[in-house]
Amino acid sequence: MDKQSGPIGIFDSGYGGLSIFKEIWKQSPQYDYIYLGDNARTPYGTRSFETVYQYTWECVQALFAKGCRLVILACNTASAKALRSIQQQQLPQLEGHHRVLGVIRPTTELIGNYTKSKEVGILATPGTVASESYLIEIHKFFPQVNVVQEACPMWVPLVENMEHLSPGADYFIKQHLDRIQLAAPKMDTLLLACTHYPLLLAKIQAHLNPGIQILTQGEIVANSLVDYLQRHPEMDQCCTQNASVEFLTTGSPEAFAQQGSLFFGKALQAKKLVL
Repeated sequence: MDKQSGPIGIFDSGYGGLSIFKEIWKQSPQYDYIYLGDNARTPYGTRSFETVYQYTWECVQALFAKGCRLVILACNTASAKALRSIQQQQLPQLEGHHRVLGVIRPTTELIGNYTKSKEVGILATPGTVASESYLIEIHKFFPQVNVVQEACPMWVPLVENMEHLSPGADYFIKQHLDRIQLAAPKMDTLLLACTHYPLLLAKIQAHLNPGIQILTQGEIVANSLVDYLQRHPEMDQCCTQNASVEFLTTGSPEAFAQQGSLFFGKALQAKKLVL
């Protein structure tokens, strides 16, 4: 393999990024991919900015070491707390072409096109909400749009512990939906700004007022990546195309294979990565 080319790296703190990767792979199956889940240290959503930055950069470096020149942070918390620092502080020090992209920018560039009432809701982890990344980015592109955020600290644990389809999950889902709908009475667009939340989609729809559309990020990010590689042929040349996929985890490969299949939509096998 050419030293200047390799797979596209996909990173997440755990399983959730597989819901993003599923759409990327469906849209662009010709590329080689390495997915890395930092399951040994998940969740990221309640950790400090400094810790998320440290963990994310360590994992990005591991993907670079595997030959990836382009890495997608398929994690809202990592995109909110670590992406800018990595882009501004770390990448300029590296030799050759290395790029790290996130999931927040592609979403905020488009979200204003979906709303007619000019009021949108954001459901996310406490870390993403505290970063105010969505508020800042949406205001850049659509200053007339009112954004209301709601942190949902229990939703990721529900999914991670396979309780997302249980009757008990309804309490925590309804609690946050009632709160955001009260705070944003004109809301007509609701963004699931966490890669775990699509697994809660049926329950979210059941407790949401009629007429509110729900946006998930997978297809948006997948389309954005296609556009990015078309606009940056120098990076496209750094991405090998043998239609291969490799899954890595810092946690248990067996657990990753079992739970990861729920997010990816098909059976998968994973290997252990020691950082």
